[in-house]
Amino acid sequence: MDDDRPIFLQIAELIENSIIDGSLAEEAQVPSTNELAAFHRINPATAAKGVNQLVSEGTLYKRRGIGMFVAGGARARLRERRRERFTEQYVEPLLAEARKLGIGHDELMKMIDSFGAVVGRDLG
Repeated sequence: MDDDRPIFLQIAELIENSIIDGSLAEEAQVPSTNELAAFHRINPATAAKGVNQLVSEGTLYKRRGIGMFVAGGARARLRERRRERFTEQYVEPLLAEARKLGIGHDELMKMIDSFGAVVGRDLG
């Protein structure tokens, strides 16, 4: 927990990240709020608030007496929501700044491709 955002949101995002990267599969049980609290050294109520947010969004569901589980289709829904946020937070501002600077499509694509080569990764 090292962000300016509320800790419960960080807990929710950590679980989301685990679902997106596949380390928490659909229908898999997620760590309990007590386990999350102990691991991150936070109040169990804070961990529960993060988990409950994911329940209210339909990402997790509760099996009475057993625990919380990843809902079917959660990974696809999370990826779609993150893609929308990515466009709003990164792509739209990037394109707006490129327009201000007179950077055309081809030049921008070359910049992105060359950056990918610098960090040694292909976005595809």
